[in-house]
Amino acid sequence: MAILPIVEVPDPRLRQISSPVKEVNAEVRALIKDMFETMYDAPGIGLAAIQVGVPIRVLVMDLHEPEEEGGEPVNDPRVFINPEILTHSEEEVPYLEGCLSVPDQYAEVERPDHIRARWLDEKGKQHEEQLDGLLAVCLQHEMDHLEGILFIDHLSRLKREMVLKKLAKMRKDRGERAA
Repeated sequence: MAILPIVEVPDPRLRQISSPVKEVNAEVRALIKDMFETMYDAPGIGLAAIQVGVPIRVLVMDLHEPEEEGGEPVNDPRVFINPEILTHSEEEVPYLEGCLSVPDQYAEVERPDHIRARWLDEKGKQHEEQLDGLLAVCLQHEMDHLEGILFIDHLSRLKREMVLKKLAKMRKDRGERAA
């Protein structure tokens, strides 16, 4: 397994539309393992393959939610290959979102709170489930990456520009060159 470099804005690869996975094979499973290692190292709760420069419809998530209130987080790694949203609630709810490709920046985004989704797992088995709350929001966020969409694209132009200016200032303060 390996920790992969995470692609960050304004890299044009983030605007690519990812291709469907034709076969869940050893190469795809190896990428999934590397993606989990990369996501945990970052740390994050979701990662799409395009965020590590691979334009295929694969994403991984682990919400690390505690089993009991105040308990220790329990890993619950989930793999979504060729995910699709079948239906979604009309009601949208705001969630504070961030993204490993837009580091250390957060903004409130409104998304459907309930979705019905279908996907393949790392064994190629098909799943269809009703998802809600953070899991639904995270899946929608990561699926946006597969379409070349970032969470900041859901913001007003003014808010998006503010987020990008804060990111540029943060990079400048750390002595990083503009990407």
